[in-house]
Amino acid sequence: MNMWRTLIANLIIFCGIAASSPAVQTAPPAFELPLLITSAGQSADVSIASMLAKKAELTATLSKLATGKDLENHKTLVLVLGASMKGLGSAGLDTGKEYERIRALLAEAKKKNIPVLCLHLGGEQRRGELTDKMIEEFLPSAKMALIVKSGNKDGLFTKICKEKNIPLVEIEKTLDTVEPLKSIFKK
Repeated sequence: MNMWRTLIANLIIFCGIAASSPAVQTAPPAFELPLLITSAGQSADVSIASMLAKKAELTATLSKLATGKDLENHKTLVLVLGASMKGLGSAGLDTGKEYERIRALLAEAKKKNIPVLCLHLGGEQRRGELTDKMIEEFLPSAKMALIVKSGNKDGLFTKICKEKNIPLVEIEKTLDTVEPLKSIFKK
């Protein structure tokens, strides 16, 4: 029963966003499997995204430092937006190298016609100057965005998605991601 409430709530949120702006598509796109999950900012949220994909029974590969070569045999790129200085340091990256890696990855995805799904799972606490810059640069490459609602209090996701005609689905909490993920992937 709770699963149905969550699904209905997500559909209402999506339809409300779509109805509030003619610039946002009225139907979410369908993505194909298998998917490649990677981070934009090296936050721990990328591991959470992988766990959520597993709960949604999606065929996925997690590669925190994915490059264009990793797109081979994948039909969707899931980009998890959220910066962590600690995560960047652990990965041996500075912000410049991370931006360079993501730009090259998105260019290769575009070249191979692989759609991008952006996730922001950390909510308000994962936002900050570095994450915001990544959202501003990388979100416009998405075919759809699925985010924890508290991460959009300032409307940054809404603004970019309206401008770029990107469907935006907001969820209350991270675990609520499972049902929308199931619904947007062709199995």
